[in-house]
Amino acid sequence: MKEKKSRNDHPRRGAVFCIKVLLFFTLFLLFFGLFAPGFPQVFGFTRTAAITMTTFIVLGISMTAVYGGFAVGKKKSKEIIPSLSIAVFITDAVTFFQLYIMSASRWPHAEMIWLNLMILLCVFILQVASVIGFVYFGNYVYFKLNPPQRCIIVCDASSDPQQLIQCVSRYRKQYKIDKVLTWNDPNLKKQIRKTDVVFLYDLPAAERPTIIEYAYKHYTNLFVQSDISEILLNTAKFEMFDDMAMLHLPITNLSMEQRFFKRMLDLLVSGIGTIVLSPVMLLIALAIKLDDHGPVFFTQPRATRNGEVFKVLKFRTMKVHDPSVEYSATTDDDRITRVGKYLRKFRLDEIPQILNILHGEMSLVGPRPEMLQNIEKYTEDLPEFRYRLRVKAGLTGLAQVNGRYNTSAKDKLVLDLMYIERYSFWQDIVLLLRTVIVFFKSEESTQGFDAPKKKPDMTIVKHKEQTSETQVNH
Repeated sequence: MKEKKSRNDHPRRGAVFCIKVLLFFTLFLLFFGLFAPGFPQVFGFTRTAAITMTTFIVLGISMTAVYGGFAVGKKKSKEIIPSLSIAVFITDAVTFFQLYIMSASRWPHAEMIWLNLMILLCVFILQVASVIGFVYFGNYVYFKLNPPQRCIIVCDASSDPQQLIQCVSRYRKQYKIDKVLTWNDPNLKKQIRKTDVVFLYDLPAAERPTIIEYAYKHYTNLFVQSDISEILLNTAKFEMFDDMAMLHLPITNLSMEQRFFKRMLDLLVSGIGTIVLSPVMLLIALAIKLDDHGPVFFTQPRATRNGEVFKVLKFRTMKVHDPSVEYSATTDDDRITRVGKYLRKFRLDEIPQILNILHGEMSLVGPRPEMLQNIEKYTEDLPEFRYRLRVKAGLTGLAQVNGRYNTSAKDKLVLDLMYIERYSFWQDIVLLLRTVIVFFKSEESTQGFDAPKKKPDMTIVKHKEQTSETQVNH
């Protein structure tokens, strides 16, 4: 059988790798090249040079990995640039601080600190400019060498794949949807052999394994819509029972040690955050008061671990209204105030929740606390929704870092369960670091959930029951 040539094995990918290396080398030269005149210790084979350069390289690679890497060809340029810029900023700041500590001769000259900080700012600006240039050039090269992959969508006859089509269409340089097929289409296997990527959407559970196995056999890449039971199995550990391979899925809560270190992290970060953000909170409170003279804060009953109810604290972003009327804000909701519009846009309305964290009602990382009536509603449609209450509610989480304000309840649930089942202290650290990116994705955040609309006309027309293949027009 002739193997399908995989894009991952194509030698042209070496060009993108070279661009990555060249970018990192440029960032390295900009930092040490511009700082070297003021710190002669970085010249030659000195301990200072060895330690600071090692720190820059190791931390730079680590932060790049934490913030998503040089994901040319996988993400849009406007998504990569903020992530890489934050990684560079952290790397520069830590290396600069270390350089100052190891250069004891610099400390008596306190007046030089501001000058070096200005140099650091100029270095960072030049580095960001380099990141922008290399990212756009990298994506240009990648898409010049790699045409869009041909795709098919496989779904159930009763499914509406319009949402998936819209999502994939946003990445038209990466993927080109050729056809939408039902799982029982007689030409399905032929299409799988011909295409590069298969998207499985809303398929009956019994039909998935056969299609997945056939695609694997013919070297066709797969994207499978997340299913809650599969998320749980993905966290299972491989174990041998005598000579039988088994997957072990331990159903346990966080251990005493995990809870202790998680609480210590909550207290440390929220304590420092309360002090550092106090001026910002004061300015926001003043802006809210001047806007409509109403109360600064908004409290509402929410559920945390084991369904315990507490009052979440937020900056008020909506007009004062009848407290008996409680429903989530929608896009362009006229209840949102002028100041509230910007607070929601940049997620600043959540800042007061650091006080909930200090009080022990919330954690820094975890599923977001939902309105009580939403929990009842979601649990009716998704019984697994109650599993979110196995851990303490959080200020940020996997759903907040990877999703949007109006991400569906099911998709948020999948992300929340992934976080719960894969919990680790390191994962909390990574999610806290990645939360910074949320502030740079304001155009993807919404002021609320989308209001109910009429169902849009389908670009895929479903014909008679026996017609199982449809064509997507582009």
